[in-house]
Amino acid sequence: MTQKFKVGDRVQVIRDSKIEIDTITFKDGTIYQLQDKSWVEDCRLAPAPALVVVPKTIGDFIKARKKHGDNLYKALYKIREYRNGWLFEKEGRYELFARAWLDGYEVEEEPLYYIKLPALGFLVDEPEIDFVVSKEFASKFNKAQIKAVDERYWQFAVPVEEEAE
Repeated sequence: MTQKFKVGDRVQVIRDSKIEIDTITFKDGTIYQLQDKSWVEDCRLAPAPALVVVPKTIGDFIKARKKHGDNLYKALYKIREYRNGWLFEKEGRYELFARAWLDGYEVEEEPLYYIKLPALGFLVDEPEIDFVVSKEFASKFNKAQIKAVDERYWQFAVPVEEEAE
């Protein structure tokens, strides 16, 4: 049984006795064009493994180190200086970092918060306005942004509910 793929899907394809990951850019029946402009029959494709999820700071680090020309070994050495504890916080972080480096990654979405101060309302990130009564006009902040302004604001953080699409 062959898989049904669509334009934009990440797929595995065997070329020159190696498994490569590519993206489908065009479909014509059971033949697909990949990002590298080659054409492949659907029976020669397999779904690509899911991308690992990393924090934004790690994603930024990987992007910067690859742009700088580092290899995985050098990046693992340098990440100790950049994010000292991240590799050691949980078991398996070295493997997670290596998978992200080799196969690609998705950036973890940080939760957003409103800052609701008693009697004042919600904090707004506008020069002319400090606070509003309604969430509709309130600014959304992530944890790092809140703590960068003043760590005491963290106790007034209210999670932003996901809006229905």
